[in-house]
This record gives sequence, structure tokens and C-alpha cells, in this order.
Amino acid sequence: MSRIGKAIINIPAAATVEFKNNVVTVKGSNLELTQVVKEGFEINIEDGVLSVIRPSDSKEDKSLHGLYRALINNMIIGVTEGFKKQLELVGVGYRASNQGQRLDLSLGFSHNVVMEIPTEVKVETLTE
Repeated sequence: MSRIGKAIINIPAAATVEFKNNVVTVKGSNLELTQVVKEGFEINIEDGVLSVIRPSDSKEDKSLHGLYRALINNMIIGVTEGFKKQLELVGVGYRASNQGQRLDLSLGFSHNVVMEIPTEVKVETLTE
């Protein structure tokens, strides 16, 4: 049995999870995510704990068992905490700065690398 698929998911108070017509819907404060699951898979939601149950021991169902559990867990984390990535530039002459939604990177090339960041992504640069 899949060790990942067997693991339960604790649902935080900030998220609500619904399973209807083979579609899992996770709602957060201002975000809603959905995932379609294969026919036969069951999602049990009891007392703030979610578990994924596969219909058979076929190779395909075993592989999808862990996948669906991981996708649902990532959806819950995404609507409650969001995704955060911190990068650190190490080295002499490497710098990063931002002006609004424009990221300016000085990475040792003959010119700076300037990236336009989408509005739904928040960029913050810190200096030590």
C-alpha cells in the first residue's frame, strides 16, 4: 500500500474541503481550488481529518492513490498559507532589487537581468 496515500491530512480551521461528483473542492479565505479524481476513489472527511481510499490494488490505482493525496494536501496548504520561496544571493557583486513589480537582478553578466513579475505574485527584496 502507498505510504503517501495512506497518510491522513489534518484540515485547518481556515480551510473547508468538499467532495462531490468526483471533484474535490478546497476553499480558503480568498481562494478556491478544485481537483477531479478518478471514478471509484473515495475521499473521507471526518472531524477535520481527510483520507483518500483507493478502489482496487491495481498498479494504476496505487500510483494515483499517493498522487491524489499529495495534490489535495498541497491544495490545502496553498489556500491557507500560500506558497513562499526565499532565495539568497551569495557572492561578491550579486544584487537584487525591485521597483514595484519589476525585479532587477545583477548576477555577474555584462548587463542586469530585469524581469516583469505578474500582479498575483508578491516580490520582496531584503538587504543585510
